[in-house]
Amino acid sequence: MKIAALAALALLAPALVSASPAAEAASPRRVRPVRGETTPTGGHLVPANVIAARRATLSTRIAAHVSALHVEEGQRVKQGQLLVSLSASDLRGALAAAESGHAAAAAHEKRIRALAAERAATPSELEMAVSQRAQAQAALSSARANLEYAQIRAPFAGTIQARRVSAGDMVGPGQPLLELEGDTLELQASLTESEAAGLALGRALPFVSGDAKGQAEITALTPGGDPVSHRRGVRARVRNVTGELRSGAFARLEVPGAAEGAHGAWVPRSALVERGDLTGVFVAAGGKAELRWLSLGEATGDGFSVRAGLRPGETVIDAPGPLRDGEPVEVQP
Repeated sequence: MKIAALAALALLAPALVSASPAAEAASPRRVRPVRGETTPTGGHLVPANVIAARRATLSTRIAAHVSALHVEEGQRVKQGQLLVSLSASDLRGALAAAESGHAAAAAHEKRIRALAAERAATPSELEMAVSQRAQAQAALSSARANLEYAQIRAPFAGTIQARRVSAGDMVGPGQPLLELEGDTLELQASLTESEAAGLALGRALPFVSGDAKGQAEITALTPGGDPVSHRRGVRARVRNVTGELRSGAFARLEVPGAAEGAHGAWVPRSALVERGDLTGVFVAAGGKAELRWLSLGEATGDGFSVRAGLRPGETVIDAPGPLRDGEPVEVQP
């Protein structure tokens, strides 16, 4: 029996060897090419964020209950339109008292002036009456201003981006109620010294954001670099655009300066591999996966710019999973 079992194992051995994982063909891996960021005009595309040029967080300086909300998220409003109403019964009472006090002080001042004209009142009495009337006027102005804070209105035309309270909530001074964004958009980017070379206020730069593209005019350029990142900030107001452009979108701004490091290489976030403090990608080279450690730049949308370790045109393997260095791969279209 032992001899028969050994003979059976000997016959099965070739089949087991041929079925081993090492002998199987490498599973095709979905790959994604690195996108170069150099433009045909010789410029360079840098990542930018689309933000609203005018943005306000609306609040109040009084403590009161929210009696009514007149707007919702995504609603367009006009300048001066009523947005939030706060309970103001006590404020109206304070205003009525201030009006009454002001009327009494004004009447008293009028009587004292008449008496002073007949030399029946002293100059000091007139000065006291004038001072009391001025104090009453200041109290009346303060009561009117407080009552205005019970009616929150739009400081400019725009779109409601967020609503922080609901009807019936108790709010206090400085508590955010609504977030309002204007219609004018701008691009905000961070540049290296070489990328910022030649830029000046008023210069128009092309940009792309998804299917939208247009021109943006530089409205702000920080004169010095950040002491940590050694980069300069730039803000460019959108002057014309073709397609739909929204605040919060990711865009790429074309600047005349040359890129540094990896000459504009970019990798998707899903392709990154982390080993401790090191970050890299698998590059498909010669039919095998080659692990390449990278020096990454800033996060830009769904990926990262690459400062060193990669060149545009190299094929990066997307979502490598358990892939190992040197493992055979098949590049899919």
